Amino acid sequence: MRFRLTPRETSFYDMFSASADNIVTGSKLLMELLGAESSARAEIAERMRAAEHAGDDATHAIFHQLNSSFITPFDREDIYALASSLDDIMDFMEEAVDLVVLYNVEELPKGVEQQIEVLARAAELTAEAMPHLRTMENLTEYWIEVNRLENQADQIHRKLLAHLFNGKYDAIEVLKLKQIVDVLEEAADAFEHVANTVETIAVKES
Repeated sequence: MRFRLTPRETSFYDMFSASADNIVTGSKLLMELLGAESSARAEIAERMRAAEHAGDDATHAIFHQLNSSFITPFDREDIYALASSLDDIMDFMEEAVDLVVLYNVEELPKGVEQQIEVLARAAELTAEAMPHLRTMENLTEYWIEVNRLENQADQIHRKLLAHLFNGKYDAIEVLKLKQIVDVLEEAADAFEHVANTVETIAVKES
């Protein structure tokens, strides 16, 4: 690790961990949505909305700390990129749940559960990785695995699109379901952006 002569603002580490823990909460709500009756989905969406607001608060706290700190643990643009990418994940997960409720989707297509399982695993890995930013150690396996999960998510997404366009669904239903699976794919991409940012930080700090 690079030797520093100046003290570093350490509260960023706790804030990144809190943001990632909140994403785990969001992924669990996505899992809960899968097994929920239609009548229970609005309440799950409300809890997801609250989690997304908590994520926004965490992001704003990081930005405020960034603007008021003279010394930062790593480059300012990387802190901004990491916080923004973590926030994007919550935004996409909340959007997916909201669309299911707004579109009154009775049954999600087979394969969505695989998408959500990938997101849940990526959320766990991200939450486990954030505390390691303090030392920049034991992070390589994290970004390698998240990139592997994103590739898996791409394959699942392509299979879902093929399923949606196989003639089983009417045109309106295809549009609704495609938007939902596309947003879940964007969440997987956002996890990869977080992992890539962490890799960039680790390389700079090595």
